[in-house]
Amino acid sequence: MSLLYKLFYFGLGIKRWLLLGLIGIMICSLGIAFIIKNVFDFVIPELLPGHLEGVIVGIVGLGAIGFAAIGLYRSLSPILFSSLGIDQVTNTVYVRRARSKGPKIVALGGGTGLSVVLKGLKIYSDNLSAIVSVGDDGGSSGILREQLGLIPPGDFRNCLVALAEDESLVGKLFQYRFSKGEGLQGHSFGNLFIAAMTNITGGFDQALIESSKVLSVNGNILPSTLSPIELIADLADGGIVRGESKIGETDGDIKRLSIEPAQVEAYPKSIDALYDAELIVLGPGSLYTSVLPSLLVPEINEAISKSSAYKIYVCNVAIQPGETSGYGINEHVNALLNHTREGFVDCIIGNDLVTLEEESSVSNVPVGPTNVKGINVIYGNIMDVENKYRHESNSLADLIIKVYDKSR
Repeated sequence: MSLLYKLFYFGLGIKRWLLLGLIGIMICSLGIAFIIKNVFDFVIPELLPGHLEGVIVGIVGLGAIGFAAIGLYRSLSPILFSSLGIDQVTNTVYVRRARSKGPKIVALGGGTGLSVVLKGLKIYSDNLSAIVSVGDDGGSSGILREQLGLIPPGDFRNCLVALAEDESLVGKLFQYRFSKGEGLQGHSFGNLFIAAMTNITGGFDQALIESSKVLSVNGNILPSTLSPIELIADLADGGIVRGESKIGETDGDIKRLSIEPAQVEAYPKSIDALYDAELIVLGPGSLYTSVLPSLLVPEINEAISKSSAYKIYVCNVAIQPGETSGYGINEHVNALLNHTREGFVDCIIGNDLVTLEEESSVSNVPVGPTNVKGINVIYGNIMDVENKYRHESNSLADLIIKVYDKSR
């Protein structure tokens, strides 16, 4: 009985349907009584005052329903709850109900950073969309892009696994990378799966939808564009570097980033998600090769600027040699705004766990006073203590949601 009571926890959405069912039973009972009385002219001898008879019959009926519910639970629970206890089932239902009412969040980026923030945010909302950059041209993704004309799937694979309901076995399968085999070495299973699904479904976007079903993803994985783009970096010394993989390895100071073709068309569902969003999260991730590429798609840039959503930029916790050498929070945000427009960001989130004295040993982004065109900067302990070059998913998501809630 104590386990059965757990099904009546507040917020599970069960009591309302049980009450409706009971009302339905009562209405059916009244209907049957009218039929018996009017059609068959059946008369029940009056043994007690009318109101007492009604009360007694109601109590007997409710008792029968209660015993039936207990018996049904005892019969079905070994099947329904064979793998999960009722405690787990109840908690799962409660959490899913809460997440279904979570804010509409859109996160933009690529690489490892986007998957890290998605993994944390999925705890708070099922109304989550990830808009992924498509400029990757290295590794397995680069090979599939060159040989099959495919949108590079690597960052999409990471996001699918991050948003999967169960990240265990299927997630490990998608992330499995072949270490040998002619034509297979270096490829991850997930990349090959998405490539195959693209051919089967006839489109990369449809392949993401079907892959999401396989992984039981709660949320949407969306490309910034379905058109192939190339990243181009203009360096401070006048040099030009083309391609995401080469830009990430450059030793020169990047002055400006652009994409080719410049007027590429955005993926329509990504635009819809941005206009419908309540919270937009930019980053974390490589500034020039993960965060900015999606923002350089003109319609994406415009949609973020015009969206009524609260906009947060999550600054990296670590400096990337070459790409952002010597960058603090000011430099990260100024580079972001130089490629967008004023009012593009409402708040910046930075890490405050590492002090300036420790900076040289771990190459973390310096913390301290900032003056980023009047934009509010919020610091928090959001660095993964086991990997000082990355954010900790849950801490980062918790701070993002707190900042968002405070802004409402």
